[in-house]
Amino acid sequence: MEEQPGLSDEYRKASPWPLFVAFGLAIFEVGIVWPLFPVAVGGLLLFVGSVVGILRESGYVADPWKGLVAASALCLAVGGAVTLTTGGSVRLRGLAILAGGVVVLVGGVFGSLWSPSQVQ
Repeated sequence: MEEQPGLSDEYRKASPWPLFVAFGLAIFEVGIVWPLFPVAVGGLLLFVGSVVGILRESGYVADPWKGLVAASALCLAVGGAVTLTTGGSVRLRGLAILAGGVVVLVGGVFGSLWSPSQVQ
């Protein structure tokens, strides 16, 4: 009798990415609630990087660097819309999303240009 029926060696048993997605969102919100702008941007970077990691692991994105560039475009669009249409503490959230989008864009472009071989 098998110890773990239904499991195959070809499938991974667990992925680490969902934990980092949750931590990224929590850190982002902590940075917003207590006005700690660098913490909010860092949480957003952890969140976006983890989402791109999930997409790469599941095969939806072939190149993680291009995934980061696409995610940065989404962050820049959402952050710009939130910043331009709101005020007060919600505007801080938009500015954090914008700053995170710029950092992710720079990382994605630099990574795709610098990477000597395709990331497997």
